Amino acid sequence: MLQFLSIENYALIDHLEFRPGAGLTVITGETGAGKSIIMGALGLILGQRADAKAVRNGATKCVIEAQFDISAYALEDFFRQNDLEYDAHDTILRREIYATGKSRAFVNDIPVQLTTLRQLGSSLIDIHSQHQNLLLGQDAFQLSVIDALAGNHVEYRQYRTVYDQYVALNSRLKTLKAEAARDAQEADYIRFQFQQLDSANLVEGEQEELEAEQELLSHAEDIKSSLGQMHEALDGEDDSMVQVLKNVARQAHELSRIYPDIAEIAQRLESDYIDLKDIADEVDGRTEEVNFDPQRMEQVEERLSLLYSLQKKHGKTSVEDLIALRDQLFERMQHIEGSDEEIDEMEKQLKELTQQATRCAAALTATRVQAAAKFQKALIDRVTYLGMPNLRFQAIVSPLTPSNSSNPSNPSNRFSATGADSIDFLFSANKNQPLRPAGEVASGGEISRLMLGIKSLVASARTLPTIIFDEIDTGVSGDIADRMGQVMKELSTHLQVITITHLPQVAGKGNQHFRVFKADTDEQTITHIEQLSPEQRIQEIARMLSGSDITPEALANARTLITE
Repeated sequence: MLQFLSIENYALIDHLEFRPGAGLTVITGETGAGKSIIMGALGLILGQRADAKAVRNGATKCVIEAQFDISAYALEDFFRQNDLEYDAHDTILRREIYATGKSRAFVNDIPVQLTTLRQLGSSLIDIHSQHQNLLLGQDAFQLSVIDALAGNHVEYRQYRTVYDQYVALNSRLKTLKAEAARDAQEADYIRFQFQQLDSANLVEGEQEELEAEQELLSHAEDIKSSLGQMHEALDGEDDSMVQVLKNVARQAHELSRIYPDIAEIAQRLESDYIDLKDIADEVDGRTEEVNFDPQRMEQVEERLSLLYSLQKKHGKTSVEDLIALRDQLFERMQHIEGSDEEIDEMEKQLKELTQQATRCAAALTATRVQAAAKFQKALIDRVTYLGMPNLRFQAIVSPLTPSNSSNPSNPSNRFSATGADSIDFLFSANKNQPLRPAGEVASGGEISRLMLGIKSLVASARTLPTIIFDEIDTGVSGDIADRMGQVMKELSTHLQVITITHLPQVAGKGNQHFRVFKADTDEQTITHIEQLSPEQRIQEIARMLSGSDITPEALANARTLITE
């Protein structure tokens, strides 16, 4: 329940406080006094987008704050999920709009996104204004009315779970079929590329080894000549290093017999001789190994040419990249060859989901058909009371077709996010007139009465803390106005109702009565709101009856309206 509304520096409002009570709160005032401004400010609290032009001229920012008692509305989960402090009896929503265009939103002093404020606001207040009468002809509104009265939350959740799976699988199946069709066109080329790479028998590290061998073969003669010269110097026929070192080692051994101190040197020379002899033998062996082999050179160059050609063709820089590409092509071939089986399996799953969705949709439809029958009877009774004795009304639940499906891209056109149904409200206010869509044929006054009847029925089926009627009674007068006021009064016995009205018959039904008015100063015009005392209420309703010239008869009539 809305307990308190504070508005500062918004449009023509300098500072305004509004404290509605339980039951029916009435707001009146002359045209242009600022009632719509108050509703605009309240809309900001409920998450509507802000306009910096709404900040009062000369002010840096406007602040709108509303206090609610939410103890009866089971919103603990919402607060927990959004990391907000929960206060059942004192929840405060605040909106700050700066002249620079910046906007901030708070719930219990915690900054929140506008979407969070909007979600919470929709659970606190339902504002029904004149332009919302257009909702009467909209499919989504008609469906929401029937679902609210059907109380089919369980059936809807079960259906929506299956439907979401159906949509996701259907989307994946479409993608897979498109890929399969595309791959089928490229299959021969993919297979050719794979076979070319596979037949090359690629080996990691092969290119580096071949390039090293190519370098060796291309310089074989030079290498062989150098190795020969090295062997000749080490162990040739004339004074080679090996021979010289051998002789020196022998002399050292002979000398050690008479000069023992040189024995160690003799051993070292002997060891060096052996090492040098091994080196000479190894160099000689390498000399024998290195030979220019034209045939092997041709083989190496042909293999490298193939590797370089494949790399250039496929835009790769190494054999390892070619191997990775070969493996990718193999996987694509496997995918192409197995896609038919995968498509078949997904189509089986989709068929099963279609059957499940059909069953769940049928259960949802059953709740709607039952609710629609009760709704049309209850609405006829309610609106007949509001002065439409010849009213005929039907709420038709029909299967979705390609023409009325809200999801025409759905291949089956049998399901939508809300089920398999289309809801149509058909209306006739006069005898001998055929039933037509309500949004097309109802007049302004008729729509107002229809919407009041619908809102009152829906409000009795849903937990709705506060409902605000913004001049919903436009286009009616006299006894009908009195009856509309009575419907609002009855509605207010189990929820808070606030109504902005120009009708004295409605104003007289209020538990509290507020008047909106403008006052001029030397520099500006300011909108105010005041709660009327019993005597002020009489004066205000008399003014609504007779205009600015209040007559004794109007005063007497006003007292009658208030005491009824």
